[in-house]
Amino acid sequence: MTLSLALEARDLAQLPSRRDEDWRWTDLRGLIRELPAPSPEAEASPAGPFEGHGDSELLVVNGRLQGDVGLLILGDGQRRVLRLRLVSASPGTAHAVRLSIQLGSGAELTLLETHEGQAEGYLADSHLSVSLSTGARLERIVLADDEAEAISVSTAEVRLEAGAEFCQTILTHGARRQRLETRVEHPGQAAKVRMDGAYLVSGRRHADLTTAVTHGGTDGVTGQLIKGVVADQGRGVFQGRITVSPGADRTDARMGHHALLLSDRAEVNAKPELLIFADDVACAHGATVGALDEDALFYAQQRGMPEAVAKALLTEAFIGEVIDRIEHDGAREIAHAWAADRQVG
Repeated sequence: MTLSLALEARDLAQLPSRRDEDWRWTDLRGLIRELPAPSPEAEASPAGPFEGHGDSELLVVNGRLQGDVGLLILGDGQRRVLRLRLVSASPGTAHAVRLSIQLGSGAELTLLETHEGQAEGYLADSHLSVSLSTGARLERIVLADDEAEAISVSTAEVRLEAGAEFCQTILTHGARRQRLETRVEHPGQAAKVRMDGAYLVSGRRHADLTTAVTHGGTDGVTGQLIKGVVADQGRGVFQGRITVSPGADRTDARMGHHALLLSDRAEVNAKPELLIFADDVACAHGATVGALDEDALFYAQQRGMPEAVAKALLTEAFIGEVIDRIEHDGAREIAHAWAADRQVG
């Protein structure tokens, strides 16, 4: 059961609910009582957050493509930096889009992906299918800037071949309900995966980062770092599962999730999992949830720094560890500015 099936069939029974283990903290069936009308054609603002960076742009407004979908297909050895803008521009309506990325052998793509809420109360669903051939490389940087009352689900399914590399950084400040899900089929065979993310949630916003990586062969590497800051009555959700299949020996997989709560009413739900069915592996995972360092806050205030400024600096440094791992220089600078503009607390 998925949001895309519900929209396609116009059937609320197809919505995931808290009875589904992977959706127990992001219940859609209990929230959506009536499916909105389909979104009409619309125009988007002329520039997105990554304007001025990249070779070209693919624009999707209310689920409708406005550009050359062929930009998502790279032949052997090709290189491209592409802005992908997914814009929701009509209030109270629903839309969905499915896109496919295909990289040939040795191809390299930097994907600057934005989810832009330019209207109120919409329902958006996007699905990205990614295929990386031998030695291909994709760095995906996502800024999820949904509107506060929106319901938004984004799913990426990634398949790698030997020696391929998939790097991802997702930054979000949530929505009424928001889920950003990534599923990776990892072949081992010297392929590498880095999946990072950060959520900055305040008000009554909800952000769900869900990931699943399945190692199917020997000598695969996965590294993951997720950080979150939650204030007011916000909720952050992290579900991460790494599966090491039988025979996937010499897998190196590491996962970390760390969150700060800035309010007694803020909530974080975390479920990191390692499922290991192979020998001779190096795997680890960890999760922490706590408050800002009181000593650091005290020392900053003793030096004349207002409490709000001190909290902002400390949370920016906390999230900054994730952003600093972005490899594209321009995207990294924009990501730092984006996070600073959405400080919570």
